[in-house]
Amino acid sequence: MSAKEVVLTYEGLRKLEEELEYLRGTKRKEVAERIKQALSFGDISENSEYDEAKNEQAQMEGRIVQLESMLKHARVIDEDDVNTDVVSLGSKVRIYDMEFDEEVEYHIVGSTEANPLKSKISNESPVGAALMGHKKDDIVEVQVPDGTMKFKILEISK
Repeated sequence: MSAKEVVLTYEGLRKLEEELEYLRGTKRKEVAERIKQALSFGDISENSEYDEAKNEQAQMEGRIVQLESMLKHARVIDEDDVNTDVVSLGSKVRIYDMEFDEEVEYHIVGSTEANPLKSKISNESPVGAALMGHKKDDIVEVQVPDGTMKFKILEISK
């Protein structure tokens, strides 16, 4: 099984590294202490604190493995390499939503970093995928469950 390439901005890479460092250090110590404390209560066969701590430990170790794999297979988008002629990974795109008569700005990122609430959309999302490769002034149609959305690309930046 080959791992999927993880596309990240420098900011996304930094966040994953910080999370990994936190989990390996502070969080591991906290969970180990909770397990130790739960063991001090005696019989572990009916000890819910012990079970919860062990479950948390398993989830945390799983996340550590996941983060290590993501970082191992990461490809960082260099902002200097982002082409402002066409929409690509790392682009910031200001578009005009023709249906809602409003301007919106999106940052096109890899799926790992996507956060629609912060206007970071994945290049694999319907809107992100539709915008990829288009130029300023292009009209882009996006098929969504409710029908078709139309956008005009107003600006592409880094």
